[in-house]
Amino acid sequence: MNNPIRFKLFLMMVLEFFIWGAWLPLIFAYLPSLGFSASDPPQTLASLIPAGLPWWLRVFFSEQALILNAFPVAAIVGIFFSNQFADRNFAAERFLGFSQFVGGLAMVGLGFTRTFWPFFGLMLVHCLLYVPTISITNQIAFAHLKDSKDFGFVRAGGTIGWILAAWPFFFIFSGLSGPELKAATRWTYIVAGIASLLLAGWSLMLPHTPPKKAGEAGAEKFAWAEAFKLLKRPYVLVLWLVTFVDSFVHNTYFAWAGVFFGTPADAGGVGIAGKWIMPVMSIGQIAEILTMFVLGATLRRLGYRMTMILGILAYPIRFAVWAFFPHNQALIILVQALHGVCYAFFFVSVYIFAEEYFPKDVRSSAQGLFNFMILGLGALVGYALGPKLRLEIFVQNGVTDFHRMFFVPLFAAAVAAISLALFFRPPAKQQPAAAVKSAAAV
Repeated sequence: MNNPIRFKLFLMMVLEFFIWGAWLPLIFAYLPSLGFSASDPPQTLASLIPAGLPWWLRVFFSEQALILNAFPVAAIVGIFFSNQFADRNFAAERFLGFSQFVGGLAMVGLGFTRTFWPFFGLMLVHCLLYVPTISITNQIAFAHLKDSKDFGFVRAGGTIGWILAAWPFFFIFSGLSGPELKAATRWTYIVAGIASLLLAGWSLMLPHTPPKKAGEAGAEKFAWAEAFKLLKRPYVLVLWLVTFVDSFVHNTYFAWAGVFFGTPADAGGVGIAGKWIMPVMSIGQIAEILTMFVLGATLRRLGYRMTMILGILAYPIRFAVWAFFPHNQALIILVQALHGVCYAFFFVSVYIFAEEYFPKDVRSSAQGLFNFMILGLGALVGYALGPKLRLEIFVQNGVTDFHRMFFVPLFAAAVAAISLALFFRPPAKQQPAAAVKSAAAV
């Protein structure tokens, strides 16, 4: 932290994830309080949806799903637009400042919006501008760190920022209910918007990270096309597909954890009091900070493949404990510490891997390629299908069969870990970006 550049990057990450952590945890209860449906599409859209559409597709068009899925949709489209601009047209820190300024204004507007279409429109604007900045802040950090494996320390600032945002709101609102809670929750959006505007200002203090123009040192016109070409390499394709599976598993955890923890023990759950659910889940975030600090040393000692496999295997261990020992509260709480291994050892390692193995002229698009899966497609499927899978398949007579339900992510994560062990074979040593770029063109 004595390094001024590292401090600037650390604070950048604190603000970046403070924004997200301020509004996301409470939005799931806030949307129903505004009258937005979890099963029906908005009236103006209902006539366009075929009546015979199966539930697992229809669920994507409900009012709540449209708002919640603005985030993963932004991750999917961001690589083709925002990340492209950051790689080819604008300095990364300037693009970050613009995105956070406009996105911050949209977020503040959400605090004063009560009707569906304006709310959805502002959320979409914010997400389209904010989500690509997750890749762009990674790009800025990697560009100015002497060793990319030190990224874990800087990225720990993001987890700290999330906790700084989420915990105070939880405890402030814990005694509120009904109209009071609804009125108070709007401040999560206003505070998130203010943090976004602060990051827009802080971006002026960040080190300059220029783009690489098309045609410069062989750079193609479309950075996203250059990034997608790398999927021709088997080890990159395998990692990309495994990332989708792991993202789905990661998001089923968030979709199911609160329900499982809060369900009484005699109904198959853990029976944790409602006010303690979020603190228990936050144990994983505290463990995540500690794991970030040892990530660099772990990567140097074990390498990418083994570190990532350990990260994936932490999921089936946790879901196995949930499936077989649901009434052991102490063990359930203890196993939450594995969340740090789940996230840091796999997802953060993926970002570092992309930085080391992808061409430098597509830095933002390289990060966006994996965010396409981590925050995009995997989150889209996990958020939409997770709750509906529970209700349609695993609920009988009003009781959830958590034991069988947890075998879905357990099995998926196990298959992902085995696939990575068998088929993910990156070069033994880091390749220069030009060599990887040349190999991808073969």
